[in-house]
Amino acid sequence: MPGKLSLRIIAFIALAFAALAQAAQPWTFGNNTRLLAMGDSLTAGVGATPATQGYAYQLYEQGFYDSMPNTTFANVAMPGATSQQVLNNQVPSATQSGFFPNVVIMTVGGNDLLSILNGADPNVVLAAFGGNLSAILVTLCTQLLPTTRVYVGNLYVIQDFPVPTDQIVNAFNQVVTGVVGAVNPGVCGGRVKVADLFAQFSGRQGGLLLINRNGAGQFEVHPSNAGHRAIAQAFMAAK
Repeated sequence: MPGKLSLRIIAFIALAFAALAQAAQPWTFGNNTRLLAMGDSLTAGVGATPATQGYAYQLYEQGFYDSMPNTTFANVAMPGATSQQVLNNQVPSATQSGFFPNVVIMTVGGNDLLSILNGADPNVVLAAFGGNLSAILVTLCTQLLPTTRVYVGNLYVIQDFPVPTDQIVNAFNQVVTGVVGAVNPGVCGGRVKVADLFAQFSGRQGGLLLINRNGAGQFEVHPSNAGHRAIAQAFMAAK
């Protein structure tokens, strides 16, 4: 009898620990909205202080896609990531981890643009960017849930940059618009939308970028806290 009682106590304790473990893992809740952020330094929160004031974290904390208690958030963005690196390294994290996000938010292309400013052939870089972005979106649309929504930000012009960026930024944004327009009617079924950072930053950059601040480095292209709020607003407008 004592032996049976001990076994029952052990079984009860095991069940209790299993319940606690389940409670500590919100991603196991079937009704949670799973939000995945990916891309480059903008999505990683660079420029914001602290980085958790970055636009992706703001969208999560404000419960824009679902209430924060009902959202499981993951961020795999990496500062310095090019579109090729996002495709090679971050897309597999999105599609092979078992996380299966309901919503994906992403900024990509800024580091590809910088390679042009460093002397790379614009035609080669733009063609590669378009191919990479297409592969990113098609893979996300075909290997995630059939209802997963994807939001990709375009690029903003940097008004105080030492070299004019208007022309090349416009070229990149045309590629973004073209790629999204190409994948939406088919494999993505209209589930990909563009967050218009370009429009959000046009004509009103005072305080939105670190480069606008007195004493800032001339190549400091990242957004301030206010800039990240503006990016968040662009993603909200795209919903």
